[in-house]
Amino acid sequence: MYSHGSESLIKQAREIQDSELQKFYSRLVKLLHGKELGYETVDSLQRLHLILSANKYIRTLPPELQKRLQSLLSSPAEQFQVLSSAVLRETLPPAAHSGNYSQENIVQLNSHAAALLLSQAGSRADVSSLCTQLLRGLESRQSEGPTNSLSHTLPILNTILTHNPECLTEDHVTLLSKKLVDWLRYASILQGGGASSGGFFTGPRSRQPVPIAELDGTVSGDFFTVLCVGQSFTEDQWMNVFSFSALRHWLLTYHSVSNGNGTADTDDRSEVDGSVVSMVSATSSSSRLLPPKERLREKSFQYCQRLIEQSDRKAHKKSDADLQKACLVEAVCILDCVCEEDASLVFRAFPCIKALFGRLSSDLSFARVLLPIAQFYLNHGEMAAVDCGSVWALVFGRFPAELFNDPFLAHELLRFLRLNLESLQLRVPQYTHSFPNLLKFLAWDSPAVVDDFVDLLPSLVTAGTAVELLHTLLDLPCLSATLVLQVRSTCLPISEQSGRGLLSLDAFRSSSFRGLFLFLLRGEAGSGDTIDRLSTLHELLVETADWPRVVQCAQIVPVLLHIFFNTVITVADEKLLAHLILVMLERSSLLLNIPKYNKEIHRVFSSHLLRLCKLHPSLVMDQSHELLEFCGATANVYSKEEIYTHVVWVLGEYLSVSCDSRCSVTLITSCFEALEAVLFEITSSAPLTGADCPAPRVVTTLMSALAKLASRSHDLIPRVSLFLSKLRTVTRGGSVAWCSDEEDLVAIVTRGEELWSLLKAPGVAQSVLTPPAHVTTPQWHRDTNVALPLRLRTLTNLTHSH
Repeated sequence: MYSHGSESLIKQAREIQDSELQKFYSRLVKLLHGKELGYETVDSLQRLHLILSANKYIRTLPPELQKRLQSLLSSPAEQFQVLSSAVLRETLPPAAHSGNYSQENIVQLNSHAAALLLSQAGSRADVSSLCTQLLRGLESRQSEGPTNSLSHTLPILNTILTHNPECLTEDHVTLLSKKLVDWLRYASILQGGGASSGGFFTGPRSRQPVPIAELDGTVSGDFFTVLCVGQSFTEDQWMNVFSFSALRHWLLTYHSVSNGNGTADTDDRSEVDGSVVSMVSATSSSSRLLPPKERLREKSFQYCQRLIEQSDRKAHKKSDADLQKACLVEAVCILDCVCEEDASLVFRAFPCIKALFGRLSSDLSFARVLLPIAQFYLNHGEMAAVDCGSVWALVFGRFPAELFNDPFLAHELLRFLRLNLESLQLRVPQYTHSFPNLLKFLAWDSPAVVDDFVDLLPSLVTAGTAVELLHTLLDLPCLSATLVLQVRSTCLPISEQSGRGLLSLDAFRSSSFRGLFLFLLRGEAGSGDTIDRLSTLHELLVETADWPRVVQCAQIVPVLLHIFFNTVITVADEKLLAHLILVMLERSSLLLNIPKYNKEIHRVFSSHLLRLCKLHPSLVMDQSHELLEFCGATANVYSKEEIYTHVVWVLGEYLSVSCDSRCSVTLITSCFEALEAVLFEITSSAPLTGADCPAPRVVTTLMSALAKLASRSHDLIPRVSLFLSKLRTVTRGGSVAWCSDEEDLVAIVTRGEELWSLLKAPGVAQSVLTPPAHVTTPQWHRDTNVALPLRLRTLTNLTHSH
């Protein structure tokens, strides 16, 4: 884990003697008393941090050293702020330090000192006391402290609100809400430090205050926001920016603070006293009469509307254009928050949001801005009685279809779906039919989004979408390959023959196969379950089987299939489940030829086929014709061993009158004859050259199924007995051509002898081979009508008597 040199240093730090450590402390104190702190001081502080952090015991530093390190927290050099904070975190704080940080130090607080204070807070009361002192610092006039003191306060309070909101009281909330209103709405509209017109006689007296400007260069005619520009900013303008960055988090979480004994929202007189700007504009708006929280909502609403108006201006720099997009996202999210708190604001906000959507919806470069707009429509569209169809057509239509290769949009869109899953299922019918489009994110970048789809997939499984969704999941590697071809097709010139030698790219561009690829790239469900020429599509994509995206996609399909089947049994009736069994049988031979992919899919099909038939045994009767047709094909023994074995077992287990009264002797006989023919064929001749021998499990399963069927129709017993006796006779001569392993052959013969012995007593055979449910799942230890519980209690008493 560590290099040899690092391990040596750590070992030295752990083994340092106390006397040597005291000398080191004294030397460091002398260095810190010096006028200039140079490289030697930095190196000593780093060594001290290593010594303290390498030891599992927390040390107490000498008082003088502790005091000097605390003074370094306000050093103008950030390097010493970081080092002193890191060292002090590894020590025990002085007894009088916790919760008693002086007011003159509070106004000089920086982020490193604040982190240290929070880490050393011993209780909730200490944190609450720190909050109180921080807020007192906010109340002081700017001239009373350093100009950079307030810039660190909001991040500290934001951290406390994140990790320990109960430490803030209602009075804290009221005060901070009032300060946020002042910073957001009443920041200076003049640039900081003045500006010069230039020229020879330029001097301090010629500097005149210059108004702030918009991003397009025009002079701003309204209040200051984060999208205003200037050569320099004043303190209150910086606080405006910091307030906007913390506003949404504050609006979302300030409800979880404790209810302290304060005036809270009942008295707003301190609002006027708290700010000079507030005193000037105290009578300028009727919103002054609102309680602090409501007034903050109102000013936040106005601020966000101003940002949306500013975003329509043409920015001269790309960085400013990116800032406009980021501020739009935040502004719409904040509008959503305030509308959640006050429903009356919905009707004032919707015209602005609707106009913004109309302006941005045609430009997909604003896709990440449009998602918060979609969230606003989802939360408030029903109340405002607006048509949201165009919003969902964009979110579920164009976004996945055209931006499937944008990782940031994929993350945010899928997060949007996860957070609003219940609302989407109830209010947006387009959601469940959009899975062909949504799965493009998964097909393009499976590892990054698989966790999202593990959560989303159950919501996409309905009685109406189940069959098509199953086909789509099985064709997901094909979709992955098609998306790669689509991207390459736009990058490579159409006139270039064979496009880097890719035959699949030629097929993608060919009009003859256009329909196949367009079906895979469809935007919504309902145009058909699957492709008629699926085998043709697999031939066209055969060279894509080793592409990394395709291989990664194929690896997660079995996981998704397990989720699909676990969900579908909760929403489907027997008719739909019967259809799904047919799909499994059909698609077991229609899969893209990717190494190990087919076997994994067959394994999933097998496990869930057993589960479906166990839950609904009548499915075997409903689909008996298709199941018999599948089992009657000898080729399936070799190419689909897993699923073939389980289909044979299902027929032998559930093709019975006890499972379905419709089962007849004729059906049992026809099933018997089909399985008998396959068993005779695979055990009477050697496999084809290059082909594997039939799996022993297939042979024993076929023998068991024949024995079960014969036990239900006694006329068939002689035929099974004859085969089993011949099997024993043939194997006495040594190895046989259809089984290359001697141990496997012994196991097959042993199983045959067991079945042959059972069939000599038909009544016993049926009860052993297909026992009734009360035998396979006994409850005798709970049945008070039998003697077993009494015996168990007696034995228990005997064993515990001593």
